[in-house]
Amino acid sequence: MPRAIRADARRNRELLLAAAKEVFAERGADAPLDDVARRAGVGNATMYRHFPARQELIIAVYSDEVTALCERGEALLAEDPPGDALFAWLEAFVAHVATKRDLARALTDDRAGRRSALFDGWHEAMRATASALLDRARRAGAIRTEVEVADLLLLANGIALAGADDVRTRRLIHLIRTGTDRGPGRTI
Repeated sequence: MPRAIRADARRNRELLLAAAKEVFAERGADAPLDDVARRAGVGNATMYRHFPARQELIIAVYSDEVTALCERGEALLAEDPPGDALFAWLEAFVAHVATKRDLARALTDDRAGRRSALFDGWHEAMRATASALLDRARRAGAIRTEVEVADLLLLANGIALAGADDVRTRRLIHLIRTGTDRGPGRTI
């Protein structure tokens, strides 16, 4: 049976992850780890006990970000109207891709294929979230039935990679929405 994590150790880990998210967002994934420990209010030894290598910290931060995005999607599954929920999540997805791209690139490949396995899992989680939201919107008649989740995610990725500002991002997502709207007699 695995040993339970002490409350202070769990708190330190949470502090380190929160600090790393901030430091990496401000200064990039190459920011000094001493800055992360200092911002978290812990010593370097505590940081390295939790995250023995930079890669481990980056993986933990990125994984938390994907989890938060998917949890946002789960919450949106309960919100009405379903079309609004889908496109609210797509907007959050665009922001994730746009702001976490450098963090994802910092995860270097390894010979064991760990990076590929991690990304496969993260991509599948995001795809499953988008699929659930899309299916719900289709059932409600908000989205044309022939729209595929892969199409929406590719379009959203394109918006994120274009580096558009918030106003343009919302406009482009609105264009996707109007293009996928289930108006009378509309087909692709």
